Amino acid sequence: MASQIMQEIAEIEEEVEFFQKSQIEAQDLKEFLEILKEKELEEKVSELEKKIKEKELEVFLSGKYDRNDAILQIFAGAGGVDAQDWVAMLLRMFQKYAENKNFEVEKLDQSFGEGVGPEGRAGLKSVTLEIKGKLAYGTLKRETGVHRLVRISPFSAKKLRHTSFALVEVLPKLKEKDIKDIEIKPEDIKLDTLKASGPGGQNVNKRETAIRVTHLPTGIVVNAQSERSQVRNREKAMDILYAKLYQKQKEEQESRLKKIKGENVSASWGNQIRSYVLHPYQQVKDLRTEVELKDVEAVLNGNLDEFIKQEIKLQ
Repeated sequence: MASQIMQEIAEIEEEVEFFQKSQIEAQDLKEFLEILKEKELEEKVSELEKKIKEKELEVFLSGKYDRNDAILQIFAGAGGVDAQDWVAMLLRMFQKYAENKNFEVEKLDQSFGEGVGPEGRAGLKSVTLEIKGKLAYGTLKRETGVHRLVRISPFSAKKLRHTSFALVEVLPKLKEKDIKDIEIKPEDIKLDTLKASGPGGQNVNKRETAIRVTHLPTGIVVNAQSERSQVRNREKAMDILYAKLYQKQKEEQESRLKKIKGENVSASWGNQIRSYVLHPYQQVKDLRTEVELKDVEAVLNGNLDEFIKQEIKLQ
């Protein structure tokens, strides 16, 4: 708890320092207005504007858990082996985005699918990441939803066009102070140990260090296998479970509100948020923000800034 308080103090001090520095820079520009050449002045003003715009986006991230780390999960939907390859592509996309933002990424669990896609990608039925960094959850939370891919299937001998779906779910990693309202009784937990698995289902170690946790009242099942220690994997699995129970409470509350308002509650798999089209044309379109980009390769390489900036402003 003390470390969390110190972290919050450090974040506040960082905010204060930013505004103090910006104020000094603005004053300096005013004083050197006559000394600096026009081009140099434009560059300095542009640089200061960029810093302020980035900070402006952070102002929108004022949700209860926006400053928390994130747990990001991707699940293969309709589309068979193509959907499993799509999960692997999305995994790479989010890893690249996190790398660009200097976030730390840890793969907590993965379930391998069938076959190998282009560039030697192993298909994935599901994957779970822990993403650590300033405002990680607030930045990524609106990536939750169905992501749709249209392309010529690399698995089709006849080179047919194929549509694949994957569900992305972004949850906040809850801190110790956050979980006091979520009660998990010891008798409500079933623990299973198993060997971590790799592509093709083979075991990647001899000891049963992977952990499966089942929450009996809700039926929620979570896995963790990234660590070599059962204890550490159990801690990681419990982090995911707390996040899922929080999300379940939130969805139940939203569902009750929608019923009161008379709104229809749509199934989560129908909540398509973005389409990535590789054939017959190249385009990525976000269906909520209406942002369209033609450089699909750049997006799949982690260039999600345009989408996320607009998502943040809409929340």
